[in-house]
Amino acid sequence: MKFWKKKPKGPYPRSFAKRLTWRIMLRMILIMILPVFLLFLMGYGVVFSGIVLLGDRLVQGEYQTIRRVTSDLYVAATNTAPIIEENLDKPDKMHGYMQRLLKLNPYIRSCGISFRENYYPQKGRWFCPYVLRRDSTAETHTLGDQGYDYLQADWFRKAIKSRKGYWGEVFLDSTDNNTPVVSYMLPIRDSRDSAVAVLTVDLSLGWLGNKIQFGKDSNEPADSSKVNTTLTDEKGNKVEVKANKDKKQDEPWDAEYEAYYFMVDSTGTFLIHPDMQRVARRNIQSCVTADPDSAIASLLALDDDETNDITIDGEKVFLFFTPVKYTNWSFGMVLPFIFSEIFGYMLGGFFIFIILVGLLVVWFLGRRTIKKATRPLQQLASSADEVAKGHFDTELPVMTSHDEIHQLRDSFENMQRSLTRYVEDLKDTTAQKASIESELNIAHNIQMSMLPKIFPPYPERSDIDIFGQQKPAKAVGGDLFDFYIRDNHLFFCIGDVSGKGVPASLVMAVTRTLFRNVSGHAMEPQVIVNAINEGVCAGNDLNMFVTLFVGVLDLQTGQLDYCNAGHDAPIMLADEVSQLPCDPNLPVGIMADWAFTLQQTTISRGTTIFLYTDGLNEAENNVHHQFGDARMVSLAETLLNRGDRQPAKLIGCMTDAIRDFVGDAEQSDDLTMLAIQYK
Repeated sequence: MKFWKKKPKGPYPRSFAKRLTWRIMLRMILIMILPVFLLFLMGYGVVFSGIVLLGDRLVQGEYQTIRRVTSDLYVAATNTAPIIEENLDKPDKMHGYMQRLLKLNPYIRSCGISFRENYYPQKGRWFCPYVLRRDSTAETHTLGDQGYDYLQADWFRKAIKSRKGYWGEVFLDSTDNNTPVVSYMLPIRDSRDSAVAVLTVDLSLGWLGNKIQFGKDSNEPADSSKVNTTLTDEKGNKVEVKANKDKKQDEPWDAEYEAYYFMVDSTGTFLIHPDMQRVARRNIQSCVTADPDSAIASLLALDDDETNDITIDGEKVFLFFTPVKYTNWSFGMVLPFIFSEIFGYMLGGFFIFIILVGLLVVWFLGRRTIKKATRPLQQLASSADEVAKGHFDTELPVMTSHDEIHQLRDSFENMQRSLTRYVEDLKDTTAQKASIESELNIAHNIQMSMLPKIFPPYPERSDIDIFGQQKPAKAVGGDLFDFYIRDNHLFFCIGDVSGKGVPASLVMAVTRTLFRNVSGHAMEPQVIVNAINEGVCAGNDLNMFVTLFVGVLDLQTGQLDYCNAGHDAPIMLADEVSQLPCDPNLPVGIMADWAFTLQQTTISRGTTIFLYTDGLNEAENNVHHQFGDARMVSLAETLLNRGDRQPAKLIGCMTDAIRDFVGDAEQSDDLTMLAIQYK
């Protein structure tokens, strides 16, 4: 009941502090919706980027190990081949070379030299010195018989025909389908450059088996004790080397939510995979259950490092991979996409929770602070009502605080003292503004009087028709055009001063006066422009410039001499619409010693020369699209096709087109057009 007694009476019973607090909070909530959403996305993106970066780093780390191993095998094979080729006449030393090769490289599982048929008649049809690593020893054998006729093997025939070494296809051990093996095969050539044997260096991928699942790491070299094979010793007796079977490899593999490494060859066949039943048997495309073509095609093309999110084994995953240099393999990693979703949502949700807690704290503290700070406003309310009624001498309440509300009270007091003075000043300002507008109107009329305004200007002549028009963007503008006839020559010009308003109009007046004075005793356009340039450059402290086109048309021969100073090239309407070629001279007023060039052409009778300033082609509508040169040329072509070359008709159509295009948008630049028809 005590609360209701304290409730304020009158026409405004609601609390301003409460309403202000809620309004601030609502606006903060509305404003924070986008940042909260962005923070959520940022959290998700941080996790996503972190996983992508982590996956790429992991793949690159393991790739360097694989690259080092394959490079060591490649170097060992290429360094051994010359020794074998130099000692082809010593077959009994071949086992020694293989033992040395095996000893120097701990990653070699086995190596051998497969000679062509009957290369050494004393050794028989087959001769393949072969060395196999077993535990810490190297077992020496000689392969090749009716049971193992390597001469008919595809790999042997292909290697013999090859000019350089290459990595063969993955194969499984002959008796134990658990250990994948790949071979580097290098042809051995005699002194006649004929391939006589194949050096085979076998790399067991068993050492990579411990790397395919996270949490395991091994850099141990290949161990032939885990590889079963049948060999033939030097005496021709068959020896079976049995492997120690890894029981874990027979256990069924579950791909759900598991990250693992893999490696495939150029056909997509698995070289390593946690599921040993897929190694050398299945293709990676058979595991992709959604959009396999695009993702796997880039993998098999051996592009640079890429990341694809595809579906493998029914689960959406990240696919990181990189080609192994100097091989046809690609090493990669599969990372379940759900990892990024779980951690991303957790981090994004944490950001949202922190922001919500912060908003609650701001609401509680803000409401108490605003309620206390706005109490003095009630005292000012009644005084302000009196001031609003015109009682400027109303006494204002005394404030003890020294804050913005006290400043508001002082402002009301200053308003009382100054309001009368402001009213008087407003009257004076209004009168001054009216005077300035009147002066600008006079300046506009003076400027317009300097330009030709009577059309047609030469009604007594039948060889020329001229029409011009200027529309400044402000009361006065910086565009100009002028023309007159002297000695049966038509002198004409059009120009655009940089900037707008009064400064541009003064430069425009100077330029037009210089044109009249100089052209009165000079016939060459470049001479006229050079003189105008010197006059404008003199005392040009504001660095204003003028784009100017000056032409002199011989009304008897049709020869047109002209000089262009940085202005838009005129449009010629003759048999077709074309642009008059113009040299790229500087505008007038930039460089006093610039030598402007003279250009000449001859126009046929009936040709119309259309000159304009950039207020035409750069006119903008409400969405800031420009009228453009294309619309201007298209309109000229339409008029030409209809046979309308009259200057007044041409400029009238251009004016209507600009009005329709711009609509109610404010004019952004001065617009000036001049059309001359040589009849």
